[in-house]
Amino acid sequence: MIHSLRFRLIIAFISVILVTIGSTSIFIYQRTLMEIGRLEEHTNQVLAGRMVFELSRYYYQWGGWEGIQPFVEQGSNLYGRRIILTDTGGTVVADSEGKLLGEQYHPDSPGRVISDPWTEGSLGVLYISPGSAADPISLMRLSAPIIQYTIWGGLIAAGIALAITFFLSRRISEPVKILTLAARRLGEGNLSQRVSVKDRGEIGELARAFNSMAGDLERDIQLRQNIVADVAHELRTPLSNLRGYLEAVRDGVIEPDSDTIRSLNEEAALLSRLVDDLQELSLAEAGELKLTRQAENVAELIKKMAAEIRAKAAEKGISICISLPDELPQVDIDSHRISQVLSNLLENAVAHTNKGGSITISASQYNDRVEVAVADSGEGIPAGDLPNIFERFYRVDKSRTRATGGSGLGLTIAKRLVEAHGGKIEVRSEPGRGSRFAFTLPVAG
Repeated sequence: MIHSLRFRLIIAFISVILVTIGSTSIFIYQRTLMEIGRLEEHTNQVLAGRMVFELSRYYYQWGGWEGIQPFVEQGSNLYGRRIILTDTGGTVVADSEGKLLGEQYHPDSPGRVISDPWTEGSLGVLYISPGSAADPISLMRLSAPIIQYTIWGGLIAAGIALAITFFLSRRISEPVKILTLAARRLGEGNLSQRVSVKDRGEIGELARAFNSMAGDLERDIQLRQNIVADVAHELRTPLSNLRGYLEAVRDGVIEPDSDTIRSLNEEAALLSRLVDDLQELSLAEAGELKLTRQAENVAELIKKMAAEIRAKAAEKGISICISLPDELPQVDIDSHRISQVLSNLLENAVAHTNKGGSITISASQYNDRVEVAVADSGEGIPAGDLPNIFERFYRVDKSRTRATGGSGLGLTIAKRLVEAHGGKIEVRSEPGRGSRFAFTLPVAG
């Protein structure tokens, strides 16, 4: 509970609220003291000005300060301040408390000079004590209600904020709990785990990323299982044939003549080719496939590969057409690897094109890329099979034998070889109207 996200969110919100209320209360208290001090200073100035005016009028009315004591005591009672009046020599002529009469007065703070408006000379000095509101205790009493209301308002706001915090923390932590539970189940092997989070923010993005990861993981594990099963199946057939021939020779059923040796050699060659394909595919997928790249004439490479397949195509009555522009730039490739790609595409085209059909090899430049395409007029590929056509051991026609359908690795290897050159391979097909495989290569230089 202590380490849960919801608990930490609540503690964080409470801490923020308390710090906010505390700092606000301190600020209000300090500001209140400051404003009260300013008010007191202004009040003292106004009061002093009024007393100076009254005392000046008294002085000119009576010709001096004689009899001023009752007047000063009355002013003290009226304004609630101690008032002391001295003559020009500093002798106290009036004290509202009657303690300093006739004594010299030397206060720490200056008083207010009572001036003669005609001669601008001094008639005396007025001293007024600060009001009781300037006392810190009194100031605290004045500011206490303000602080009290501030605290009550803060507590009410804190209560509302806590209610909102509980609601928000639940909304935030609940998707995280769902994701955590799904991740735990996924780790336990339940690959069908998916989460449904409608949030459009970071949590929703995290949920979508989790679902994508889970889907990719499930697909990769399924593919891995399929690969193991397919490899076992592909190896079983030539090994079974080899074993059958050897047992037949051992038992004297067949003679170890040239035909038997040729059959054994064909099965061994098939087995060796399958192992080589698997090794090459694993190197390509690990990014460890070594390429010897240099500038090559792609038109000459196409013509060469077309010449090699022409005889096999002629046996089925298939015509080979080459469609090339007058000028093509050189491409930066490993010619041996790209020959493998072209050979694989042409072999597939011949295998899946009926007698009397045609195969067209073309090339064209697009910016800094050259696209090479192999199109046939064969049987085509169903739409449902197109997304998987480059997967390992995938065959469109599951009933095809190895002689007609291959091992199912050719297109996968072709895709990896093209990608190793920084290119991309694509296929477009329609059942009954043929297929078109196209891949791109980088222009040299």
